[in-house]
Amino acid sequence: MKLADAEVAIRGIGTALPPHRLEQEDVVRRLGDALADRPDAARWARRIFKQSGVETRYTCEPNLLEAAGLCRYVGGGGEEAPATSERMAHYRAESVPLAWKAAAEALQDADVAPAEVTHLIAVSCTGMFLPGLDVALAQQLGLRSDVKRVPLTFLGCAAGLSGIRLARELSQGDPSAVLLVVSVELCTLHIQHSAEREALYATAFFGDGASACVVGRAGEGTRALFALGEGNAVLLPDSHGEMVWTVGDRGFDLILSPRIPALIGQAVPPILRENYGDAMRDGALWAIHPGGRGIVDALQQACGLTDEQTRASREVLRRYGNLSSATIMFVLQELRHRLDADGAGRREGMAVAFGPGVCAELMPIAYVPRTARLEDGVLAAPSAHA
Repeated sequence: MKLADAEVAIRGIGTALPPHRLEQEDVVRRLGDALADRPDAARWARRIFKQSGVETRYTCEPNLLEAAGLCRYVGGGGEEAPATSERMAHYRAESVPLAWKAAAEALQDADVAPAEVTHLIAVSCTGMFLPGLDVALAQQLGLRSDVKRVPLTFLGCAAGLSGIRLARELSQGDPSAVLLVVSVELCTLHIQHSAEREALYATAFFGDGASACVVGRAGEGTRALFALGEGNAVLLPDSHGEMVWTVGDRGFDLILSPRIPALIGQAVPPILRENYGDAMRDGALWAIHPGGRGIVDALQQACGLTDEQTRASREVLRRYGNLSSATIMFVLQELRHRLDADGAGRREGMAVAFGPGVCAELMPIAYVPRTARLEDGVLAAPSAHA
C-alpha cells in the first residue's frame, strides 16, 4: 500500500516520565567517585558520558541519585547490589502507574474512551511479572473484559515501532479495531556496579519512561496525527551477536557492540531504497530511534540527512536518553509538536528503530495537520489499591 492511500493512522500519543531526574554531569562525577580505585575505567566513563549526546535522564529509582558510597547500583557492589528479584519487584511497582499515565494521555489525545479500545499491545523488555502489564493496564484503564491483549516482550529498542506496525496490520484486517499500544521501560533498574566498558556504555545513556499511542482507521469524525504506511522488519546480515541481553543475578546484562552504528549506516540505506524508493528525498520527515548518538550520526551521514531532519531524535536523546522501546513515540511526539508549532501542512517521511537481531523496523509515516483541539477532561486516576 502506498502511503498516499493509507487509511490507518496514529490518532493520539501520550508520554510519561518518572519523577527523579539524573543530570549527566552529576552522574559521571558520582560514577568517577565509585571508580576511584580504577582510574582507567573512570577516564573511559567520562569519555563515554561526554560523547553520549545526553544531558538529562529520568529514573524510577531514587537511590540512583545518592552519592556513590550510598548508591547500591554503582557504589554498593557485592552482596549489597540489588538482586534481580528485587529489581523485578521494583519494576512491577513502578511500571504500571507510569504506563497508565502514558496510556490515559494517549486516549485523551485521540478522544477515545477506554471502552472503545478493542486491542491492547503492551510492550516492554526491562521487566516481567504475571499477571502481566497487559492485564494490569486493562483493569486500571477500565478496558472492556474481552479486549484482545498482545504482550510484546524482549524485542528491545525496536519494539515500540514493532507494536505500531502490528497495530496497523491488525487495523487493516479489522476496520472497526481501535488499538492501544503502550510501552514502558525502566532501563535504569539494570545499571550495574561494573568497570567493564559494555556496562559503562549502557550506564551512560539509558533512561526510564513510558509512551503510548492509539492506532485505528482515520475516517470521518476521527483524528489523525501520523498516517501509517506498510512497515517492514528486517534482520541485518551477520549481526546477531552485536546486541545481547541476558538475565543475570544482579539484573539484566546488556552487551552492545561498538560496531552497531557502522553496521546500521551500511545496511539500512539499501534496504530503504529497495522497499521505499524515494524515502531519502529532500525534506522528508525522519523519526529515528536515538539508540545512541552514534546511530543518529551514522544514519545522517549514510542517508544524506540535514541537521533539521535529525533534530527531533537528537533532542529526545538529549533530554531523556535512550528509553528503549518507548523512545520512538517520544520522537514522534517531538516531531508533532514542532510541526504543529510551524503550522506545517502534510509531510511524509520514515520512522526507523533498531533492536536485537540486529533488527531494523521501518515504516513510512505522514504528518497530518489537524484543526480540532482537545477539550478539557482527563481519565480518572486508578485507586491506590488497584
